[in-house]
Amino acid sequence: MKSKKKIVLAYSGGLDTSIILKWLQENYDAEVICYTADVGQEIDRKKIIKNAKRLGVKNIIIENLKDVFVKDYVFPMLRGHAIYEGVYLLGTSIARPLIAKRQIAAAKKFGAYAVSHGSTGKGNDQVRFELGYHYFGPKVKIIAPWRIWKLNSRTDLIKYAKKNNIPIPTDKKGAPPFSIDDNLYHTSTEGKVLENPKNSAPEFLFQRTVSPEKAPNKASFVTIGFKNGDPITVNGKKLSPGNLLEKLNDIAGKNGIGRADLVENRFIGIKSRGVYETPGGTLLMSAHRAIESVTLDKETMHKKDEIMPKYAELIYNGYWYSKARFKLQKIVDLKKNKVNGSVKLKLYKGNITIMSRKTKSNAYSMKKVSFEENKTFNKSNVERFINFHKKKLRS
Repeated sequence: MKSKKKIVLAYSGGLDTSIILKWLQENYDAEVICYTADVGQEIDRKKIIKNAKRLGVKNIIIENLKDVFVKDYVFPMLRGHAIYEGVYLLGTSIARPLIAKRQIAAAKKFGAYAVSHGSTGKGNDQVRFELGYHYFGPKVKIIAPWRIWKLNSRTDLIKYAKKNNIPIPTDKKGAPPFSIDDNLYHTSTEGKVLENPKNSAPEFLFQRTVSPEKAPNKASFVTIGFKNGDPITVNGKKLSPGNLLEKLNDIAGKNGIGRADLVENRFIGIKSRGVYETPGGTLLMSAHRAIESVTLDKETMHKKDEIMPKYAELIYNGYWYSKARFKLQKIVDLKKNKVNGSVKLKLYKGNITIMSRKTKSNAYSMKKVSFEENKTFNKSNVERFINFHKKKLRS
């Protein structure tokens, strides 16, 4: 007897992906395999398994990728100080390439002919997933239900769920819910009242940061240690990449650090307003720039700043696996082996103050900057330096 074709679905266990699961079963003569990547989001393993089994799924994969996500995706991006359009720390963008990679790996393991995702037709994630799918499985078919099915509204989805006995959470029966994405690096919230940029974000939206007004009245201090450009310790204690970020999320969140309210330009050509929380990542960004300031030379630092907007845009657009991003990553990491030491931060009601930078690097010279010592710096050269640049003014 000929075995059924197989489709690997990126599955969260929630309403939308459960509807997609049933829709795939109805419209494709194929066995659906559910794949869930644990990248640090809130995850209910029992619910995922229960909901998938209720719909007849035999193979359910839940893969813990937290350390891989932070070490191989978040940390390289942080070394590049990637910020999209001056505000966004790319929390959603950076998770998609890894999920796509592992979903294709699952497809190859089970001999699936197709993969499917639940990204909507207006969002960036459909691009990010599908560029990742193409890189690792160019011959694997991609099924994007939101672009091809006839379920065009929340009402249609609810009707379909009721018809097929798919459980509907009480908060999904009325108005369209907020669109929330979370992982170990960040949480994003979009939709509903946020769609109108004149509306202020209600406080109840924030999930991992307290408001600065309600943060402790006493400052907190945290010291982050770096080796070869990556954070390895918090307050002197060595932690795995995932645990380190989790620890910093907790410390920063309690102090009201890491909030951003932005209107961004999506890759597909529309504007979108969202509220993002990246508490630990905000600390790491400040600390990494601080440790580089005393370990790297001017030329290297300025080159990194020069390429950063393009580097960030490539990540935002889903080009993590592109030759262009690989090329820029080499520039980013050229002297990462010199970035060693520790940075002490003071956290107070949403603010970060750099208290100290410690390193064995000799890039920063106490003698040269001292007002008391002049032997190591030849001031007579300064006049020639200025005269040279006077000529360049008119060249």
